[in-house]
Amino acid sequence: MLAEVTGNGTVAAAVMVGAALLALLVANSPLCEGVEHVLALPLSVGVGRLSVSLTVEQFVNDFLMAVFFLLVGIELKYEMTVGQLRRPRQAALPMLAAVGGVCVPALIYLAVNLIEGGEPSGWAVPIATDIAFALGVVSLLGDRVSSEAKVFFQTLAIADDILAIVVIALFYGQTPNLPWCAASLAFTGLLVALNRARVYSSAPYVAVGLVLWACMFNSGIHATLAGVILAFALPSRSDVRLSELGGWLARRAHDLDDSYDDEHHVLGQHDFTESAARVERVMHHVTPPLQRMERYVSVVVNFCVLPLFAFVNAELHLVGANIGSVLASPVAHGVFLGAVVGKPVGIILVTMLLVRMGFARLPRGMGRAQVVTVGLMGGVGFTMSILITGLAFADPADAIAAKCAILLGSLASALLGLAFGRFFLGRGRRQAAKGYPRERRRASGAETRRRSGA
Repeated sequence: MLAEVTGNGTVAAAVMVGAALLALLVANSPLCEGVEHVLALPLSVGVGRLSVSLTVEQFVNDFLMAVFFLLVGIELKYEMTVGQLRRPRQAALPMLAAVGGVCVPALIYLAVNLIEGGEPSGWAVPIATDIAFALGVVSLLGDRVSSEAKVFFQTLAIADDILAIVVIALFYGQTPNLPWCAASLAFTGLLVALNRARVYSSAPYVAVGLVLWACMFNSGIHATLAGVILAFALPSRSDVRLSELGGWLARRAHDLDDSYDDEHHVLGQHDFTESAARVERVMHHVTPPLQRMERYVSVVVNFCVLPLFAFVNAELHLVGANIGSVLASPVAHGVFLGAVVGKPVGIILVTMLLVRMGFARLPRGMGRAQVVTVGLMGGVGFTMSILITGLAFADPADAIAAKCAILLGSLASALLGLAFGRFFLGRGRRQAAKGYPRERRRASGAETRRRSGA
């Protein structure tokens, strides 16, 4: 029962939204000052020269979010190893759609803020799609959304995260500290060396990853990227010869049968428990370190890190504030229009253009109506958008306007996607089933051979 709840994406998204709503209530209540005092408390993490001084709020945003980025990196490596991203041609369509879903919102934000005299540094705020939140909303449509469309959307969201990570690294870091950058590079090399040396225990990678995080925190590079580097260093192979595992287990089962005595308590059957412990150790190492790490952190990220991040960063002091001036801000206009208009326009336009040009074709079972639904859901941005907001704006008023627009834009995108999906997706699936052969007939033989399911 507990595993079903913790593995449900809709429940995880609901917990994160609940934490954000709680943050709004606390920010406009007498509890606000107490919470702000706690978030400003100093912390010291590390030993000696590797110690890092930061506040509780920075601990959440820089350290705990590195654990979130670790999970994102694990998902990226999984997709690149055995998922949609291992076949570049198959992944090309959603990945290029993600590029459109990043460029158009950024251009809309810049255009609005240049015309209205706003702050252009927040151009990256509306570019991100929140994987957990968006997939949770998509799940509300049930089987109206085909499995092919869900895979397409997940690939698009993963590519979106890659682009957001690159943007954070290139445009929202601090002035680099060269000695700490060199140390970060050295420990990154050490992680690669552990992988090349076929070290399959997770502990050495975690230890080096923690030191890498401290180095990156002091280097001026956003420290959360240490999580992505650690994820890509974790081995994705098993250190057990799987082809021989069945025979070995059969022999161990025979030994267990021989050593078991049902007349004695299990605590007194040392040969039996020792053999069982050996089987447990071997079976533990069947699972690759990458997959083991995902099991360790996924529940923590979904039900602790992300809700805590939402609680810390979604607070909006609306009591006594001029809501009209906040909503009239060019920053709010740019973020809202970028998410609600720019994301779907970019995703849908690039997808349909590439299909029309013959570069790729829609997956079987995915019609135009599902493309539109995916595009609308792409505007559901929360985690990455709030993270970038904290990096982009020095003026608290701009940050408040951006957060208001993020919340309103995510809500509007979710409602538009759900409404469109419930009204059009049944017809869209029938159109997909009918239209698929026509698209294949229109394509030339060379194009048909090229378009291998992207």
